[in-house]
Amino acid sequence: MEIIKVWRCFRNSVRLVHDQFLFRRRKFIVKKIIFFSAILLVFTIISQIKYINTNAQTVEGTKFYTVQKGDSLYRIGVKFGVPVNKLRDVNFIKTENVSPGDKLIIPDSITDSEKELLARLVHAEAKGEPYAGKVAVATVVLNRVESKLFPNTIKDVIYQKRQFEPVANGTINEHADEDSKKAVMEALALKGSGKGSLYFFNPDKTSNKWLRSKEVTTVIGKHRFAK
Repeated sequence: MEIIKVWRCFRNSVRLVHDQFLFRRRKFIVKKIIFFSAILLVFTIISQIKYINTNAQTVEGTKFYTVQKGDSLYRIGVKFGVPVNKLRDVNFIKTENVSPGDKLIIPDSITDSEKELLARLVHAEAKGEPYAGKVAVATVVLNRVESKLFPNTIKDVIYQKRQFEPVANGTINEHADEDSKKAVMEALALKGSGKGSLYFFNPDKTSNKWLRSKEVTTVIGKHRFAK
């Protein structure tokens, strides 16, 4: 009988120790869960605050436009002279579809004076050329601004030495016609979607072997465009 009592006492003691161990372990696990949940919550709140601040900075200083019947991202891009890709990105649009009444953020574009200067160059370089050729000339300048091979502003690209004949002969100072102005706006809307042309030339007027050796991307009117 004494042995049985001792055994029962020992068994109860083991159970008590085991239960206490499990309780403490569960308590420890619960504390860890609460601790890591709190950390996760803090990081989530911080990330949301950063997201809100980023959006606020993106919106600040930009224009808003209410989509009209018949509008498309392309037409809106041409209207304001902003790249369609940029319009899509800042408004979180994944398709080409917009609906009347939609409110769109219109991001900053180049300045009016830069548009005017570029239009004058297009007018002088592509006078008598098809409209598509005017758009392509403007696109070359925009591509150069983005290229590491050239200056990074429209003015500096246009006035870079020995690059554009109208700068040398003074025709850059002539007023741009409406087609040239429209071509600049369309080139801005299409920015980033072309073949990357960095040069153009009239093969009947140049014998420059280096220029002729460049890869031709397209031919429009009398001009060859190359990169």
